[in-house]
Amino acid sequence: MRMPSLLRRIDRSVRAKLLMLVLAPLLVGLPLLLGLAWAWGNQAYQRLLSFKIGSDLVTAHEYFDRVQQGVGLDLQALAASVALGRLLDVPGAPATADSLQGMLVARGLDFLHLLDRDGAPLASAGGRRLPAVARDRWAVVASAVAGSPRTAIELFAPDDLAVIDPALRRRAHLPLVDTPAAVPESRSVEDRGMVIHSAAPVFDGHGHLVAVLEGGVMVNGNLAIVDRINTIVYREGSLPLGSVGTATIFLDDTRIATNVRLFEGTRALGTRVSRAVREHVLEGGRIWQDTAFVVNDFYVSGYEPIEDSAGRRIGMLYVGFLEAPFRQARTLALGALFAVFVAISITGAVLSLRFARTLFRPIERMNAVIQRVGAGDVGARVGAIGSRDELGRLAGEFDRLLDTLAQKRAELQRWADELDSKVAERTAELAEANAILRRAQQQLVMSEKLAAIGELTAGVAHEINNPVAVIQGNLDVLDDVLGGHAEPVRREIRLIHEQADRIRQIVTKLLQFARPGEFAGYVEVVEINALLADCVVLTRHNIEKRRIELVERFAAVVRVEINRSELQQVLINLIVNAVQAMPDGGRLLLASEDWVEDGETRGATIRVRDSGQGIAREHLDRIFDPFFTTKKGSGTGLGLSISYTIVQRYGGRITVSSEPGAGAEFRVWLRREAAFDDAPNAPDFRARWTAGRDDASV
Repeated sequence: MRMPSLLRRIDRSVRAKLLMLVLAPLLVGLPLLLGLAWAWGNQAYQRLLSFKIGSDLVTAHEYFDRVQQGVGLDLQALAASVALGRLLDVPGAPATADSLQGMLVARGLDFLHLLDRDGAPLASAGGRRLPAVARDRWAVVASAVAGSPRTAIELFAPDDLAVIDPALRRRAHLPLVDTPAAVPESRSVEDRGMVIHSAAPVFDGHGHLVAVLEGGVMVNGNLAIVDRINTIVYREGSLPLGSVGTATIFLDDTRIATNVRLFEGTRALGTRVSRAVREHVLEGGRIWQDTAFVVNDFYVSGYEPIEDSAGRRIGMLYVGFLEAPFRQARTLALGALFAVFVAISITGAVLSLRFARTLFRPIERMNAVIQRVGAGDVGARVGAIGSRDELGRLAGEFDRLLDTLAQKRAELQRWADELDSKVAERTAELAEANAILRRAQQQLVMSEKLAAIGELTAGVAHEINNPVAVIQGNLDVLDDVLGGHAEPVRREIRLIHEQADRIRQIVTKLLQFARPGEFAGYVEVVEINALLADCVVLTRHNIEKRRIELVERFAAVVRVEINRSELQQVLINLIVNAVQAMPDGGRLLLASEDWVEDGETRGATIRVRDSGQGIAREHLDRIFDPFFTTKKGSGTGLGLSISYTIVQRYGGRITVSSEPGAGAEFRVWLRREAAFDDAPNAPDFRARWTAGRDDASV
C-alpha cells in the first residue's frame, strides 16, 4: 500500500516530480545513454564502412564487366563490318595486316587476329607471323568457330601468350615482391597473363561462316583500367577526412595492375595479398568486405573473385580506402558525444531544479495555442498534458472554452454562408432577367429594321426591275440589229447581260427575305436521303473541281413535311458555302439521321460539315444576321439568313458549331409534321447559335 501511495503523491506534487526529474538522468539515464551511444556508434561505424565498400565494389565490378563487354562488342562490330569482308579476299596481303592494325589501334586492343573457320591464323594486326596452330582449344575461339561470339577472362601460360603475341609474354613478366602476411611462394616472378579474350564469327552474305576474328586486351600492367576504376569509384571529393582510395586487379594473389603505392611514385606491382584474404576469396569463393592490411597500412577493403570461362577462380578485383582518417573521426565523435551527454545531463538537472520547467511547460503550450488561434488556426488545442494538478485542470478548461468559441464561430459562418447563397441566387435571377430584357430589345430593334427593309425593298425592287428589264430588252434588240457587226463589243454586251441579271438576283433575294410568304411553295412529304442525293448531283462539279473528299452518311428514316424546292435551296446553299470554305481541298461530310428527343421521334436532322478554317468566335453569333458576310467583295449576306427563315417557317431551325482551324458544322432540324411560323423577321440569332451548338465530328 505504501508504493501506490507514493506514486499518487508524486503524480499530484510538482516538487516530487522535480526531484525525480533531476535524479533519474544522473543515476539511471546517463550511464544507460553512454553505453547505448558507444554500442550504437561502433555498430553504425561498421555498417557505414561495410555499406560504403560494398557499394564501391559493385561500381568497380560493373565497370570491369563493361570493359569486357566493350571488347566483345568491338570484335562483333568489326566482324560484321564491310571493311573486314573486303579483307577476306586477300588475307595474306600486306594491306590486310595494315588494316587490322588500324582496327586494333582504333578499338584500343592489344592483339587482333583473323582466323579461318577452323581457327587457324590467316592474318595478324601489324603483319606478325603467327604459328600455324589451330586455336579452337581456347573457349572463346571454339564458340566463334561454332557460330556464336564470346568474351571471357582467361589465364594464359607463357607459351600461350607467345602464340598470341610475343610482346604479351614480355609484358606479363613481373618480379614478385616479398610481402608480409602473404602465403609463402617459391616462385620469384609471375609470367602468366590475364587476358580479356574475345572472338566473333564472320559470315558471308548467305549467312555461312567464312572466318573468325580474335582479339583482346591484356590486364597485366594495364594501369588505365585500374586508374579508371579508381577515378569512377573514388572521384575527387568523394572521400572525406583525407582518406585515399585505391583499386587493384590480382592474378591469383599477385597485384598485376594497381594504383596502391609502395613508395612515393612507385606502384606496388608484384606484391601479394594476405593469407586471410586469399583463403576467404580465392579458396572460399566469397566476397571480402572488411578492414584488411594492404601493403603498408590498413584499408577498408572489398575483394571479389575473378573467374575464367570455365568458372575457375584465377584472380581478384579489389577496391578500398584508407581507414585511419575514419577511425580517428569515430574516436573524436564518440568522445565529443560522451562529453556532450555528460554536460547536458548535469546542466539539465541543475536548470530543472532552478527553474522548475515542469511548471512552465503547460503554460508555454497554452500560450502557443493562443498565438495559433490568433493567427487563424481555430483547431489548435492544448490537449492532454498528463498532469492532474492545477495546471492540468486549467489546460482542460481552456480547451473547453476554445471548443465553445469554435462552435459559435461555426454557427455564425453557417448563417453568413446562407446569406451569401441567397444573395447569389437573387443576383443570378436579376442577371437572367436582364439578359432576357436585352434579347427582347435586340429582337425588337431587329424586327423594326427588317420591317423597314421590307417596305423599302418592295418599292426599290419594282423601280429597279423595270429599268433592268428595259436594259436587257434593248441589249437583245441591239444584238439583233448589229448582227455580225457586234462582234468587237460582244464581251461588253455579255458583261452587261451578266451584271443586269446579277441585279435581278439580288432584288429577288431581298424580296424573298422581306416577304418570305410570297415565295413559299406548297408543303409535301420529303424523303431526306433522296433529296440529299439530288443536291450532291447538282453540286458535284464544284466538289470535284476543288478535290474535296465527299463522305455520305444517310441514315434518316423519318420523312418530313416541307417545300422540296425550298429545302433544296437551303441545302445547296450550305453545301456551296462549305465547298468555298475549302479552297485547297478537304473533307465534306453530308449526314442525315432521325431527330429523337425525350424518347420521341420528332423528325430528321441533316449535317453539313467541312474541314476548312472554321468560323471566328466573334462571327458565330452574327452568322445568320441579314446582310452579314465574311466574303469580302462577293456575296450579299442573305444566303444563311434566307435559309434560316425558310427552315424556321416550317417549325425547324438551323444551328452551327465551329472551332477556329477545325472546320464548321451546320445542322438542319426538320419536323415530321410542319409547324408553320409566319413571323420569321425578328429572330434571336444569338439564341439560335447558343441553343444549337454541339461538337459533332466528321
